[in-house]
Amino acid sequence: MASYVRNRKQQAQPKEDAPLADDKETPRTDPAERGVPCINKRVFQLFLLAFVAILFVGVKRFRDEQLATTREAVLKSLGNEGLFLFSSLDTDGDMYISPEEFKPIAEKLTGNVLGSNFEEEEGLDPNGETLTIEAKFQPLLLETMTKSKDGFLGVSHNSLVGLRNWKTVAQAVSVFFAQQFKAFLPPKEHLNVGEMWWIIPSELNIFTGYLPNNRYYPATPKGREVLIHNLLSMFHPRPFVKSRFAAQGTVACIRARNDFYYDIVFRIHAEFQLNEPPDFPFWFSPAQFTGHIIISKDASHVREFKLYVPNNRSLNVDMEWLYGASESSNMEVDIGYLPQMELEAVGPSIPSVIHDENGNIIDSIDFSNEPIQFVFEEINWKSQISMEEASRILEVAMYPFKKVPYLPFTEAFDRAKAEHKLVHSILLWGALDDQSC
Repeated sequence: MASYVRNRKQQAQPKEDAPLADDKETPRTDPAERGVPCINKRVFQLFLLAFVAILFVGVKRFRDEQLATTREAVLKSLGNEGLFLFSSLDTDGDMYISPEEFKPIAEKLTGNVLGSNFEEEEGLDPNGETLTIEAKFQPLLLETMTKSKDGFLGVSHNSLVGLRNWKTVAQAVSVFFAQQFKAFLPPKEHLNVGEMWWIIPSELNIFTGYLPNNRYYPATPKGREVLIHNLLSMFHPRPFVKSRFAAQGTVACIRARNDFYYDIVFRIHAEFQLNEPPDFPFWFSPAQFTGHIIISKDASHVREFKLYVPNNRSLNVDMEWLYGASESSNMEVDIGYLPQMELEAVGPSIPSVIHDENGNIIDSIDFSNEPIQFVFEEINWKSQISMEEASRILEVAMYPFKKVPYLPFTEAFDRAKAEHKLVHSILLWGALDDQSC
């Protein structure tokens, strides 16, 4: 019994050499023994990025060399002027003419307008309201050009052939569906009066520079560009909805609104190509197109529409034309005055058919007889700003430098004296805040 007790006491006493539970250490193993790679992940990522960058540069260099080789072959085959015409059709610069790029030549040779119904216009209600637009145009006054002062001495007659022949509009009257004007409606995040948004965003920046001069035919418009292109085509068959230089695009803002309608003010910077091969390009760039549209929020009805080039300044058109078959060829520049260039709806949009309360057709438009007479309710706005304020918002969007007030010469000194500031005077040939500069 005593022997049993002594054994139990010896088992209960801790051995001096045995480590306590709290003193146990996690065994350490060598990284190689655990199978964990010693390569730093950050170094690996940097190596991968460098590899991708080198690969990208290599592919780009290879493609550039291929394009250069193809370009030399085209130059050898077609000559300098042939290459110029080829490049004017090759809008994506890949040295191949796709069917879409060849379309302007096909239309010129066949006399038929191909693919005029763009996909964005599909799905329109054939029974929806229609809007009749009328175009008015007075050609540029040649005597307002500076080159006219010496009888256009040194100016090739072929250079101005497109300008001299442009005496009237391409289409005096055109009928649109009211729903097509949904292109002017604001996005959902810009529904307040005075808010600005881009209908056709500018794609120019310090990296892209400007668009090439050696072009004759505009690219096929897409999205909201379609309506703007169709409207401007009433003036001339070759409008470019995106100008070569800034400011570029179409911008708009809500001037007034109520529960059913918007009054939207817009500003468009676009230009026209007046010449065709074999003559070198002649660019006609109006100062701006401005205007407004009163449209229902669902685009089912248009109450008013007007688009025009302002003629309140002595010069309102910039003109540029090339003298050679390359992008670096000499270019002549001049400005002049255009008395009138405008589009206006002859009245509100009207339905092609009239339904009763049960949806039955009770009347329809017959253009051979007297038109159906409609009476429209007066529009009362819940919130609005002045036309001048709306135009100012669009002006600043196109030209951010206009955030600083620019004053007429006679007013500047009175303001400077009142505010104790110096006067910074700028002398310009044309206007700095539109395309006629």
